Amino acid sequence: MSIQAPPRLLELAGKSLLRDKALAISDVEELPRELYLPLFMEAFSRRHFQTLTVMVQAWPFTCLPLGSLMKTLHLETLKALLEGLHLLLTQKVRPRRWKLEVLDLRDVDENFWAVWSGARVLSSPEAMSKRQTAEDCPRMGEHQPLKVFIDVCLKEIPQDECLRYLFRWVYQRRGLVHLCCSKLVNYLKPIKYLTTSLKIIHLGSVQELEICNMSWPRLIIKLCCYLKEMKNLRKLVFSRCHHYTSDEDLRECLVTRFSSVFLRLKHLQLLKINMITYFGGHLEQLIRCLQNPLENLELTCGYLLEEDVKCLSQYPSLGYLKHLNLSYVLLFRISLEPLGALLEKVAATLETLILEGCQIHYSQLSDILPGLSRCSQLTTFYFGRNFMSMDALKDLLRHTSGLSKLSLETYPAPWESLDSLVPVRWEIFAPLRAELMRTLREVRQPRRIFIGPTPCPSCGSSPSEELELHLCC
Repeated sequence: MSIQAPPRLLELAGKSLLRDKALAISDVEELPRELYLPLFMEAFSRRHFQTLTVMVQAWPFTCLPLGSLMKTLHLETLKALLEGLHLLLTQKVRPRRWKLEVLDLRDVDENFWAVWSGARVLSSPEAMSKRQTAEDCPRMGEHQPLKVFIDVCLKEIPQDECLRYLFRWVYQRRGLVHLCCSKLVNYLKPIKYLTTSLKIIHLGSVQELEICNMSWPRLIIKLCCYLKEMKNLRKLVFSRCHHYTSDEDLRECLVTRFSSVFLRLKHLQLLKINMITYFGGHLEQLIRCLQNPLENLELTCGYLLEEDVKCLSQYPSLGYLKHLNLSYVLLFRISLEPLGALLEKVAATLETLILEGCQIHYSQLSDILPGLSRCSQLTTFYFGRNFMSMDALKDLLRHTSGLSKLSLETYPAPWESLDSLVPVRWEIFAPLRAELMRTLREVRQPRRIFIGPTPCPSCGSSPSEELELHLCC
């Protein structure tokens, strides 16, 4: 029989105090620090809104990490807390114990509450709240704006009720509150919802921005002025953005305008552009404006011209790449010598190389093999869905002999096993794959390797699964 641990004295004291709501509210400023958080957690769990309103006004720490306590925002709880902050922010003289600088609605700091719930003791809440503030925003004086941190995902119309309430609350208190959004994701096609949000969010706080399902002309015209102000941006993702204009002069003008944004983004580390065709013939304008050495470059799905690929190896901003993804960019009509030059340039840093579905022909392979063979840090190499002969695949595998860190790799079925009626003729493919595996084992021992169509029609496995070796079919 298990013996349940008796309640801690702090828990009993908190519950007792909450039974007398008037006493809890009147004595909140006199509470010892050891009792303050347990009482707040008890009031929060039991939804004593009036008590929460008063307690937030005397919050004795620099940060209130509410998001880790309230995994999903609850409207009435949020209203109670924001009401308390409103009463506080409008006072000329603030309570002597009030130190709050950051209200964090992200799920980022469970340790803060664990210390006082008895689960574990790592460091004091004061130390943790100071660390949180130091990491996410500059130190502020007594009368600096309150910073409210939240990650925003715009995907539904109308917006989430809590988010709409918070936006309206912040907008009505301009100058007193900064809404800081470290990560902003937009899935909505009507751009007005995104621009409305950007007018409220403190743009210097945005570190990750992802925009989906918009047309490039509208996106560039409406958003460039906001992007330029995101000076701390580290990750910038454009997914499934499209265009329907054949006006080449307009496209060139818009690409130039968009490229100028990157002159201001001096901390950018990741750039991902899906459906890259819009920049075909003009990619150099964008690349030359990059100010910070990128770690991750993803240009996927579409067409690029030879001059676009050539520019990738010509600018220092791409000299230290760790991850390069050109999946489904059709490269079969152009020389891959510039890509080979880029691989040589980043050989000491590159960890991930994705050339899946580029329709690279075996006659082009020799252009990239010298650079590929020098990528000593490479752990992931996707090369499936390209057009390779048996001899070309053997040559490719031999050139990976020095890539001792490769832990996941994919290769296409040799063209000798392909058929116009079915994806692959398995009776021909099986012995060819076995031969390729023998060739590979002569130079190194593979870990997870997929040769041929994925997922496998026999076992259903795919490259994302934890498999030591894929040889079942």
